[in-house]
Amino acid sequence: MKPKVQFLSDPGAAREEAAGAAPFSDAPLLDAYSNAVMHAAEVVSPAVVYIEVTHRAAPREGNPPRAGRDAEGGARRSPPQSTGSGLIFTPDGYVLTNSHVVHGADRLDVALSDGRRMRADLVGDDPDTDLAVVRIGGNDLPVATLGDSRMIRVGQLAIAIGNPYGFQYTVTAGVVSALGRSLRSHSGRLIDNVIQTDAALNPGNSGGPLVSSRAEVIGVATATILPAQGLCFAIASNTARFVAAQLIRDGRVVRAWVGMAGQDVAVHRRSVRMHGLGASSGVLAAAVEVDSPADRAGLKQGDVVVAFAGKPIAGIDDLQRMLPGERIGTQCELTILRAGEKLTLTMVPASRPPARA
Repeated sequence: MKPKVQFLSDPGAAREEAAGAAPFSDAPLLDAYSNAVMHAAEVVSPAVVYIEVTHRAAPREGNPPRAGRDAEGGARRSPPQSTGSGLIFTPDGYVLTNSHVVHGADRLDVALSDGRRMRADLVGDDPDTDLAVVRIGGNDLPVATLGDSRMIRVGQLAIAIGNPYGFQYTVTAGVVSALGRSLRSHSGRLIDNVIQTDAALNPGNSGGPLVSSRAEVIGVATATILPAQGLCFAIASNTARFVAAQLIRDGRVVRAWVGMAGQDVAVHRRSVRMHGLGASSGVLAAAVEVDSPADRAGLKQGDVVVAFAGKPIAGIDDLQRMLPGERIGTQCELTILRAGEKLTLTMVPASRPPARA
């Protein structure tokens, strides 16, 4: 007996096949998405704070102080000039936020998700990465877990939690749109390895967390591009972890400077084997500043840095960790790939020059 052949393009066969089948429903997929967002929001939201920034308003010259001075006897405070978000990342009250939110503030007031309000002290800020750490009182506070931003993939779920326009503890969701972006900070310098997302961010979200479906913080919201929609950026969590540790220890970040803007790139497996490299990725020199240590060493735009001071460089975070203040004035070897050829350059990192106005 000759078997009956059914072609997938045959509409009659499709109708016949579907006749006895249950109708397809995408409800389980939507439920899984919703559950992921809800879980992340429930876990991280208690650690998200609302930050009010004010400056003291000095009394007018010749006028006596009036009633209504603040509790410390200082001049009357004006209403908050700006607001932002932050996330508690240690149980004893260290809060991560943006430098542009708290820089130059005379007073910081923080509201927690449980309704408590308290004063905060600035521990330190780093305009070059637009990150800052402030501290509030308390113990056993809810904390957000900083994840490993190296594990992020384009297209994965990204959940933003913050206080846009003062609407506290707002949750939005989108995806990671791109990785390895560069963004110019308020100091005028480029922030490398920035995460791009289409999760809706607005003024007031600054300093709030960008969260994965596993409820781990993968970034700190920092900027949007206006009037574009869906072009939002966050500082990678690994960068935030490194900067926060420096700010807590020293109150500032002291770095050696090489004068290169870079982004993470993959290195072809053939080049890895041929040159015996210690990592399958490196840092692409996207731009080299004129008369910088990198320029004087002979680094050119398009070179890929694969090792520094004899240690493999897998990404921009590795390079940043190898440029503490102790490197200033110290001769170091820079291993690069240029047009498939492995080269070694000699570089002397310097102190960062003042940011241009």
